[in-house]
Amino acid sequence: MRIAVDVMGGDNAPDAIVLGCLGALPLLSDEDTLILVGHADTCAEIIAEKGVDDPRIVIEHAPDEIGMDESPVEAVRNKPNSSLVRLAKLGSVKKSETPADIVISAGNTGACVSAATMFMRRLEGVHRPGIGCVIPSFHGPVVVCDVGANPEPRSSHLAQYGVMAEQYSAKVLGVDRPRIALMNIGSEEAKGTEMIKSVRAALANTPHLNFVGYIEGRDLFEGVADVVVTDGFVGNTMLKLAEGMAKSLFKGIAQAVSEADMDLAMKLQPILGGLIKKNDYHEYGGAPLLGVNGVCMICHGSSQARTITNAIRNSMEYVKAGVNQGIVERLAQLNEYTETEGTPAGSPTGAPA
Repeated sequence: MRIAVDVMGGDNAPDAIVLGCLGALPLLSDEDTLILVGHADTCAEIIAEKGVDDPRIVIEHAPDEIGMDESPVEAVRNKPNSSLVRLAKLGSVKKSETPADIVISAGNTGACVSAATMFMRRLEGVHRPGIGCVIPSFHGPVVVCDVGANPEPRSSHLAQYGVMAEQYSAKVLGVDRPRIALMNIGSEEAKGTEMIKSVRAALANTPHLNFVGYIEGRDLFEGVADVVVTDGFVGNTMLKLAEGMAKSLFKGIAQAVSEADMDLAMKLQPILGGLIKKNDYHEYGGAPLLGVNGVCMICHGSSQARTITNAIRNSMEYVKAGVNQGIVERLAQLNEYTETEGTPAGSPTGAPA
């Protein structure tokens, strides 16, 4: 496989990103190639400091960067030599003679989505790509789609997110017949906007889809669904709320136990450590941009070296599992329903936005 990584993206770039790439070398075969996209001299210096000399590492020089606070679309258009745009072009079957099988970035999420959609394009039948993020729970991993790529979707987009996330859950996470749920303000069928109701109808009528209906926000960690469909605005808010709450709870528990009984705290340390690891987003590496023609993994802005290593490992599993082929095949069934039933509510033309 050819794996390209944006080494200039993220709060801890470039050092943590490059070190994460080096940490992934044992995961690669002799035929694999790891492409570091960024400032060539900086990458070479970090690699030299670690005493690494591996022919599988290739450096793709990109003199510019896209900041986390820049306007995504404008930055992609105005900075063709940025590491993120160069990354997306490497993943394009039209822009690259030898396209990368995987592209990974911890940089500006909006710019990453824009660049990947613009250059890598979409899979057959996909209207709008969405970010499928794995949220850990005591009942198992839950894939939430979308968590930021599309804050104002049409109903056809949301229906497709359910199908695409189902394939990710089944093929990569190993969930048998993933249960698909639609986020709503109530579980009753009468609740929700007309657009949400049309999404419900589309998912309920997709052949072989294990759709379980609506869920509310409090159900996310209750083990009632393996995939949760929502728009990018709500999904991103849910994700960051969950991250903040988990961090606060673990910190509060550790402090309370330490103040009450230090010996007990020492005994509980391995247990708490295991729980923290289970709920640590660094372990999952990143979230795939489902629906692009290739594999684009978007990592957290605060990614550490191990985050990138895990992102490389997980994205290789994504390729081996054939998720994209599964998405194309399942979307054909969904699109057949929407064409038969007419244009879904909330999507005036049925065409991608």
